Amino acid sequence: MAARKRKARAMAAGGAALWRRFSAWLPRGRLGLTALLGRLSDRLSRGRDRRTRRSSWLLLAPLLTPPIPVITAPPCSLCPEGAHRFQWIRNLVPEFGISSSHVKVLSSPAEFYELLKVQIKAAKQRVVMASLYLGTGLLEQELVDCLEETLEKSLQAKGSPDLRVSILLDYTRGSRGRKNSRTMLIPLLQRFPEQVRVSLFHTPNLRGLLRLLIPERFNETIGLQHIKVYLFDDNVILSGANLSDLYFTNRQDRYVLLRDSPEIADFFTELVDAIGDVSLQLQQDDTVQMMEGMVHPYQGDKVAYCEIANRRVMEVINSARTRQELLHAKTFHSSQAGSSLISQQGSQASGSLKPEPDTWIYPLIQMKPFGIQIDEMVTETLLTEAERDARIYLTTGYFNLTQAYMDLILGTRAEYRILLASPEVNGFFGAKGVAGAIPAAYVYIEHQFYSEVCCLQQQERVQLQEYSRAGWTFHAKGHHKRGPCLPAWDVLCLERPVVPRFCLCWTLLSPRGMWFGASGCTWQGVTCPA
Repeated sequence: MAARKRKARAMAAGGAALWRRFSAWLPRGRLGLTALLGRLSDRLSRGRDRRTRRSSWLLLAPLLTPPIPVITAPPCSLCPEGAHRFQWIRNLVPEFGISSSHVKVLSSPAEFYELLKVQIKAAKQRVVMASLYLGTGLLEQELVDCLEETLEKSLQAKGSPDLRVSILLDYTRGSRGRKNSRTMLIPLLQRFPEQVRVSLFHTPNLRGLLRLLIPERFNETIGLQHIKVYLFDDNVILSGANLSDLYFTNRQDRYVLLRDSPEIADFFTELVDAIGDVSLQLQQDDTVQMMEGMVHPYQGDKVAYCEIANRRVMEVINSARTRQELLHAKTFHSSQAGSSLISQQGSQASGSLKPEPDTWIYPLIQMKPFGIQIDEMVTETLLTEAERDARIYLTTGYFNLTQAYMDLILGTRAEYRILLASPEVNGFFGAKGVAGAIPAAYVYIEHQFYSEVCCLQQQERVQLQEYSRAGWTFHAKGHHKRGPCLPAWDVLCLERPVVPRFCLCWTLLSPRGMWFGASGCTWQGVTCPA
């Protein structure tokens, strides 16, 4: 293991030169790919002189960031005191309140996989699954078989089956290879054409000559559908895991189950439907087509397509936000607001009650091609607000901070504990071709960042650790905060990539510590260079 680590770090030392060599190997005509690798090379070749120039004004970074959005909603006297400073987020996205007893954090890929199968088999009305892709192995086929079995039962139970299945994947990743996500799902479309919908999001940025020149796999660097949400009736699993065997066996990720949460399930159903409406629809013969009247993502006018997509997604966000504001006002500001229990709307005839909410969930949307950058705004605000005695935990499998995030981390007074993937647990470790150099590139970026930390003498405040576990890979991304202004409260932000992408993130504010753990792993600290 030690020898492998030395080898990986040796590769990192020549990261910039390595990327330039790969550029030279490209065949003529691959201009888009050459430009992409050129940008990576430029990023890797930044020197220490740049850090010296920036160090004098880094402490002004919080003053240069956008101000915190003005809070227009009235403060809630019944909400826990620690929640006040986060209520501004509900001016941007809907706020969902549930009881922490309905929240369960899963700890392992196997637990996640088994839960998926159980929830699919138990679904009666809806199954909505959004992921980057669906794998093609035996475990993935078993999931498809569970869907088929559940759909068959629904078909036999009534003349007009209630169960609807909606699946959203990325077009480029889901179409990779001869056997792919599409071929895995076509039998469902053929067998249950009225109940199953498969949407394939295609980024509007991959078009024209660029789309023709960039080969498979590399075209995924232009843009992806990166939402990971799995819901079954009123139960929702929020995760960063894809529907692939690695994520079911030995790739550490994070997974949060929200039980009996109809409002949250309705929101994510509407969101996936909205994105599906502006995506390519998979047909029974493995062709794709857009819905009637919809602008094509790469053949039609790009501006028109993005405007329509923005409007469609924002309608979902704003309508849900309005519904939740009305529910919040009714729940907390009615004459019966002092009650310890809240009546459950649509509850069973038995008159069952659900406990008072003590956990708040804010879904943060990042769809930069559509001009939606809510996650970026909230992340920068949270990092800007971080006070001296706060401690922020960041974790990512792919360390590549945006310049704004880097400046905020180096310029604020909060303590940071950043957990990264060691080269050996990076999902690209040992890959063939250009992809095999990706772990070394991330190590190089990590060392550049930590050299800045040491140059500013902040290594006590900003500490880096690497996740290492034999035979496993690391894919978890999150933001966890503890601070003096949040006694006995945690803020958990999942699916928060360090580089803004087309994705879904969420902030979960709860009285329980919900940060995931993993057994059998080691954490190695990163030290300053001599």
